[in-house]
Amino acid sequence: MIKVTDFAKKKALELMHEENKDGFFIRVGVEGGGCSGLMYQLKFDNEIKPEDKEFEDNGVKVVVDKKSVLYLVGTTLDFSGGLNGKGFIFSNPNAARTCGCGESFSL
Repeated sequence: MIKVTDFAKKKALELMHEENKDGFFIRVGVEGGGCSGLMYQLKFDNEIKPEDKEFEDNGVKVVVDKKSVLYLVGTTLDFSGGLNGKGFIFSNPNAARTCGCGESFSL
């Protein structure tokens, strides 16, 4: 469902540890907004809701709410530490258009 690169795994585990959230998982979702219409949401969480879908890739547990699943099928979660910005990035094959910062997209 969602692929997690080695670098994203490393950074997620580091950040969870720094924030005293060891044992948490990555929650990914989509909501309306941003310059392209839909925005990615990412946070560390430890509560699974009945409508959530659970996945695991590269040893990382990823949870997606039911309404976001179709928007995120085949997406790769990576981390960028480069000069153009630092943070988690999404490579979404379903996105027809993305904004320049990569935080929003449209289908």
